[in-house]
Amino acid sequence: MKRTIIIALFSAGILSSCGEYNKVLKSTDYEYKYEAAKGYFAKGQSNKAAVILEELIPIMKGTSNAEESLYMLAMTYYNQGDYVTASHYFNTYYTTYPRGVYTELARFHSGKALYLDTPEPRLDQSSTFKAIQELQMFMEYFPGSNRRDLAQEMIFTLQDKLVEKEYLSAKLYYDLGSYTGNSSYSSTGNNYQAAVITAQNVLREYPYTKMREELSILILRAKYDMAKESVAEKKEERMREAIDEYYAFKNEFPDSKYTKEVEAIFKAANRFVNDEY
Repeated sequence: MKRTIIIALFSAGILSSCGEYNKVLKSTDYEYKYEAAKGYFAKGQSNKAAVILEELIPIMKGTSNAEESLYMLAMTYYNQGDYVTASHYFNTYYTTYPRGVYTELARFHSGKALYLDTPEPRLDQSSTFKAIQELQMFMEYFPGSNRRDLAQEMIFTLQDKLVEKEYLSAKLYYDLGSYTGNSSYSSTGNNYQAAVITAQNVLREYPYTKMREELSILILRAKYDMAKESVAEKKEERMREAIDEYYAFKNEFPDSKYTKEVEAIFKAANRFVNDEY
């Protein structure tokens, strides 16, 4: 019996809440609606607040509540996990109110929203570049912000994602080279060369990446395999290039987890250079 009463009271509460929300939606008293939207937002009911605020934003232009309502709308979408829409409204806010009360927060959350929406490294990274740009702009506009370090950490994370994307591209080139089964320079060599160029470009653009060792070993592998597959008149020259890469790798990573493989490449390459094959 008690359980039935509790369920009935709970259902009545839901119906009352729904009825109250419908009443707000139908109201033409915009101040009442605005206060209701703030109430829903405070209670974490962002979806309800968003619906009301979407209606109020154009009506409230030029009023004392216009600025707060726009920022609050952006936050409702942010809280719902709709980060693209949230970033759009944060952007609208700080563009409309460049010296507004919430401008610092709006710029920060615009970048963070895009950061949270970025895809895994294998996918297109256009949104990652956009997130980095937004966070860099936040740091430029608010260099003394207590959120600066967090913004910088997000940028580093996003850059790591871009590096991983390029690493996967370089590795794909390398794998294509090794799978062709054709010893001519034109078919396999170009794939290996593409792997080398892609990896080198990443290291040049992001010299402090945590994937530096993985990119460097890939370059060494590709140079050695390209030399192996080269025509006779090019083989020794390319083996020397692989040996040069070996010394560069050993100098930078003396205690590498790839040491055994690297030494094997060096030994094999030296045989070719010394005409012992």
